Amino acid sequence: MRVVLAYKNFAADRAVSHIGLGVTALNAAKSLRDIGIRADVWAITSAADLTTRLRQSEATHVVISAPWIQTPDLARMCAEFPETQFAVNCHSNLGFLQADPNAMRLVREGLELHRTTWNFQVAANCTRLARWIEAAYSAPCLCLPNIYHLEGGRPDRKPYDRGTLRIGAFGATRALKNLLTAAGAALEIANTMRADLEFWISSGRNEGAGPVIQALRQMMAGVPHVKIVENGWQTWPQFRQTVRHMHLLLQPSYTESFNVVTADGAAEGVPSVVSDAIEWAPDSWKAKVDDAGDIARVGCRLLRSRWAASAGYSALVKHNRSALSFWRDFLR
Repeated sequence: MRVVLAYKNFAADRAVSHIGLGVTALNAAKSLRDIGIRADVWAITSAADLTTRLRQSEATHVVISAPWIQTPDLARMCAEFPETQFAVNCHSNLGFLQADPNAMRLVREGLELHRTTWNFQVAANCTRLARWIEAAYSAPCLCLPNIYHLEGGRPDRKPYDRGTLRIGAFGATRALKNLLTAAGAALEIANTMRADLEFWISSGRNEGAGPVIQALRQMMAGVPHVKIVENGWQTWPQFRQTVRHMHLLLQPSYTESFNVVTADGAAEGVPSVVSDAIEWAPDSWKAKVDDAGDIARVGCRLLRSRWAASAGYSALVKHNRSALSFWRDFLR
């Protein structure tokens, strides 16, 4: 058995990109290899690129991250490699899919392709989307959840005590990430704790969020104990070190399917305040998505808790076990 995890590499001059889909594929490959399944990550630029590489390999399963390859190209691959099982895995729930005008068309065409061949399936990386596709279109949909590879033991982090408070709200700037509400909660947390605040955000990838960053700067401008830190896009290992530097993460997304940043925090012993869209996270981490005050309340509790980091790590371990069972079913 040989599994290929293929994703679109927007930085075509690199062997492996550090965009989210590349990080997700790498985590899945390492986790599958841990249980004896040969898995490789391919950063590809086009359907032709994928086809060329498949001719030089002996792949038994190919999982393509996100619906972006045109259906006629997928059909040609299925015909040329009839003993290879193909799946296109939707990388987010419905809310984020609306940002791509072609995503739903490709999903529906993929369901039709499934009916006309034996070696292609549509997949989703969360059960909510997989169940919706089955209920809406009366067609089967695999569930291939994200797997987050954990190395080393359970992280041990002490509760926040004093000093400059570092709160991160990371990820590409999208309206559905709810950044301004996170910023408002961070301000309230710092004021409640009488602490100087560094509010860390990712910079360099504004994906349809318009003036969100400008609004954020207006919110915090002139507040004497507050500093915005715009953290440029980093490699994943570098970003993990940045996350380790935080006391708290805020990820109150309106929609999600997994959220790698929250998992990075759990692996590094940094708790996150999240919405119920991030299902795998502990209930003690969850707050009302449209209520900065509730996010701040949960955040203050997590900062003072001795057990918050451990709860997140345990929840991620539990999620990984469940996710691996879905992947085993597909690979069988």
